[in-house]
Amino acid sequence: MRISKIIMLLLFGLKSYSQVYFPSNDSTEWDSISPLSFDYCQQNIDSLYNFLDVNNTKAFILLRDGKIVLEQYFNGHSDTSNWYWASAGKTILSFLIGVVQNDGLINIDESTSSYLSAGWTDCNIEQEEMITVRHQLTMTSGLNDNVDDPYCTIDSCLLYFTEAGTRWAYHNAPYTLLRDVIENASGLGINNYNYVKLSSQIGMNGLFVSQGYNSLFLSTARSMARFGLLMLNEGIWAGNQILADIDYFNEMINSSQDHNQSYGYLWWLNGKSSFMIPQSQYVFNGHLSPNAPADMYAAMGKNGQLINVVPSENMVWIRMGDAPGKSLVPLNLNDDIWSYINKLSCNSTNLDEKQNHKKQLIKIIDMLGRPSYNLKNKSLFYIYDDGSVEKRFMLN
Repeated sequence: MRISKIIMLLLFGLKSYSQVYFPSNDSTEWDSISPLSFDYCQQNIDSLYNFLDVNNTKAFILLRDGKIVLEQYFNGHSDTSNWYWASAGKTILSFLIGVVQNDGLINIDESTSSYLSAGWTDCNIEQEEMITVRHQLTMTSGLNDNVDDPYCTIDSCLLYFTEAGTRWAYHNAPYTLLRDVIENASGLGINNYNYVKLSSQIGMNGLFVSQGYNSLFLSTARSMARFGLLMLNEGIWAGNQILADIDYFNEMINSSQDHNQSYGYLWWLNGKSSFMIPQSQYVFNGHLSPNAPADMYAAMGKNGQLINVVPSENMVWIRMGDAPGKSLVPLNLNDDIWSYINKLSCNSTNLDEKQNHKKQLIKIIDMLGRPSYNLKNKSLFYIYDDGSVEKRFMLN
């Protein structure tokens, strides 16, 4: 009897992939489920859509158990329109690095010079040899991010700042060179490798395109949602193991170093005790996204290109679009969207007058209490007439 009870507990503790729906790889059909199944009220859905619309959104999709619960397009966008992922596309390269390593073509703990050849930076030989692929994945290369062009990937732009692994700094150039690591190790161009190993396996469209030094991924909103669904199911698509290395997968979505607990392998993590943000060395206490579930992890890109994955709720949602207003604030926007998702339930409509009161902004101050009018690249405090204070991070 005792053994049978243990077996039952283990079975219930396992995630049931048979209950997760996967859209067909060769069809545009995607099953949906009524929002009423999750007690979502239409007026609350409309409030979410209105918020997304006024904040320059182009596409929003919310999945539960793999099925579409909400899908809305704005400003002439449609389910066949392609849009850039910006830095959210980092997560595709992170995933592909795991596939390349699983194929035995790289080892992320080896020096990046093994794949890019010596002299890929302006560092001396010893400094350069210390930089590994893992350091590229974790934003801990030790290269100077405060250069004239942080996107520049030529050796003269990649300057030594400190020993690799001793500092977290959001630096695009070392990450971008992961594309070269994949291409040199596999012998295939990035789009060919991505098609063979990932996109064709899950019915996803999209291409990497070069823009100056940068490498951008473009796809439809549904393709972005497919990638989120693959992540929700731990690299498995309809029984097909796209990323077989479960250890790498778990490392990818957990704290990857001690400096920024809320950063994995190019994925942002919620539920940690502290976090750092781009272009800052300040460590903030608290969760990255206070309104989101603690187990949420996210891909975040410039102007609010977002993928949120929540295993505890079998949920994925994505947002594509332009920046809200004139500020580039993916962290704030992500949390604001969660505040509306949390109110989708019909029970959320019973708000008292105080909750419905539209508070008025009194002033904006910086961390030293000084009035601030430059809203980019700093931590700011928004003070309202009801006495509440919001901490915001305006990222450029």
